[in-house]
Amino acid sequence: MGLDAYVAGLIFGYVLVVARIGGALMFLPGFGETQIPLRARLSFALVLCAALYPATPIAAVMPGTPVGMAQLLASEMTIGVWIGLVARVLLSAMDFAGYQVGQVSGLANAFGPSLGSFEGATLVATLLLIGSVAAIFATDAHHVILRGLMMSYAVFPPGPVMPGDLAEQIVRAGARSLYIGTAVAAPFFVMGVILNLGMGLANRMMPQLPVFFVGASLLIASGLLVLAVAIPSMMDYFISQFTDWFGLFRF
Repeated sequence: MGLDAYVAGLIFGYVLVVARIGGALMFLPGFGETQIPLRARLSFALVLCAALYPATPIAAVMPGTPVGMAQLLASEMTIGVWIGLVARVLLSAMDFAGYQVGQVSGLANAFGPSLGSFEGATLVATLLLIGSVAAIFATDAHHVILRGLMMSYAVFPPGPVMPGDLAEQIVRAGARSLYIGTAVAAPFFVMGVILNLGMGLANRMMPQLPVFFVGASLLIASGLLVLAVAIPSMMDYFISQFTDWFGLFRF
């Protein structure tokens, strides 16, 4: 192999690393947030790919045909985007949980600002979303993400992908995200049932009592209290589920 072919192979290998790891970084929580300027995200992705390239099993050999190059590049980009999308779907569990918490505890406000991934996200959803991203870095879970990106080359070697398996895992990620969101918001469901049942009984026993005004303030206060007590456990449960997936890449 001549020097020109070897250098061309190195450059193409770097492009493949950018296709997979850079594609994942577009959607990964914390790394691919829209609040981060595009140039900063792009620069970080290029530098990170250059740092991780020597540790990847990609050989400095170019495919023999342009079609082979395009197929290999497309498969690497598909795997990277798939990893980022699954991670983003798991993060959406906190959006869902925050929306449910806001509705149950009376903390939802249609006129409040929304930083969530869907219209109508409550302030609690924004709090849980930002808190989850901060918890990822505070607990060094971003190291698990980077290790998972490197381990993906052992789980998904460079070459043809299996779109059926990837699609199945996306569906399972949606189901797991719904389960995580429901489990995180479960204490508030119990609180809402108990308080609404109590307000109903109070209304039957004292018809003259303004249950709505008394109950609304009690519901909001109880929601804030339960949120303050339960939010560490909520974050811990989400981080454990999030990092477990990066260790196996399957549900």
